[in-house]
Amino acid sequence: MTNSPDPEFPPGYHIGTDADRIDAARVHTWLSTDSYWAEGRSREKQDSAIAGSLNFGVYETMSGEQVAYARVVTDRATFAWLCDVYVDRSVRGKGLGTALVTAVRDHLAPYGLRRIMLATHDAHGIYEKLGFAPLDNPEHWMALETQ
Repeated sequence: MTNSPDPEFPPGYHIGTDADRIDAARVHTWLSTDSYWAEGRSREKQDSAIAGSLNFGVYETMSGEQVAYARVVTDRATFAWLCDVYVDRSVRGKGLGTALVTAVRDHLAPYGLRRIMLATHDAHGIYEKLGFAPLDNPEHWMALETQ
């Protein structure tokens, strides 16, 4: 994925997967102070998560400022976990979240993954529009909570 304008993206914004372009300080602030799932996450922990993941940034075309973020933990063969999807409050309502998740889904398609997972407390409708659905057999899934 390049860092060039994307005709599928809302005008004035583009997406990229260049890890060096991610504004790690901004992502940390967003997630550690304004998300229910990563509140209080340390900068060191966030930087480690970024380093071990496939990262997607959304940028304003004119300023280059990062306005949204998502990351994917994947083996690029069988499985992916979509997480830390965040759109800056100042640009919400412009379709950037939907465009971001669509771009992530489409970026992962060539890998032939069996499953892309995510967890959400409040955005089911957005993800359902993009093909995500509740687990058919949630009783088959387990988790080990370590913190």
